[in-house]
Amino acid sequence: MTTPPVLTALVLAGTRPGKPDPVAVAGGVSHKALLPIDGVPMVVRVVNALLAVPAITQIIVCLEDPSILAGLLPAQVQVVPSCPEGPSASVLDSLARQGTPLLVTTADNALLQPEWVEELLNKTALQTDIAVGVATQAAIQRSVPQTKRTYIRLTDMVFSGCNLFYFKTSVSARVAQLWRTVEKNRKHPLRVAWTLGLGILLRAVMGRLSSQALYARIYKLTSVHAQLVPLSDGRAAVDVDKEADIILAQKLAPALKAQYGR
Repeated sequence: MTTPPVLTALVLAGTRPGKPDPVAVAGGVSHKALLPIDGVPMVVRVVNALLAVPAITQIIVCLEDPSILAGLLPAQVQVVPSCPEGPSASVLDSLARQGTPLLVTTADNALLQPEWVEELLNKTALQTDIAVGVATQAAIQRSVPQTKRTYIRLTDMVFSGCNLFYFKTSVSARVAQLWRTVEKNRKHPLRVAWTLGLGILLRAVMGRLSSQALYARIYKLTSVHAQLVPLSDGRAAVDVDKEADIILAQKLAPALKAQYGR
């Protein structure tokens, strides 16, 4: 366990071009980030959680039109245009401008608690370059038995992502660049397979991939030491991606407020 240094937090709040976001449409708002959960817009909830993390000294929110958030966030929060090429490009831009360490999350991570962020930072190993917050299937089923999440199945861990990424060292930007390559080719599965390695993808699909094998592949592609960090509270995996998530988040928010005070 290490003491995390001061860091910048980046909140991805942009909307992809094209069809209106179904969550925004269901919530009757122009942008998903503005959807209220327990009476507070999601992006405000996320920013408030980050403001309560002592290690975070700067918060940046990016979306395509910063004027959308005018007057909504505390004055010390910087709002910048997101990159039209996608979220990975926005992360790369922030890494280039702000450097590391950089914590990345999303505006739809509406239930985020500062304790979850601190747990990720404190559990990140000394040698790790990039850490990803996850919640195991067991933790999710214990904390949120009524939810249905998308799970990634490794031989030694079954988990769902928590939209928390800790770019700890400068070399971690190589993972963001790999993400950018995959994102650009997301409509071309063969190109993605070529980039990541067909063997690793087959092992993942067949359930024969371990976390150590995954780390080794990431290191081979990027020379970056990666780490999956299981968080204690399974509710950390609940983001608001679809209409059913709105209902779930509305149910969970009061209990989280009673437990954590926010």
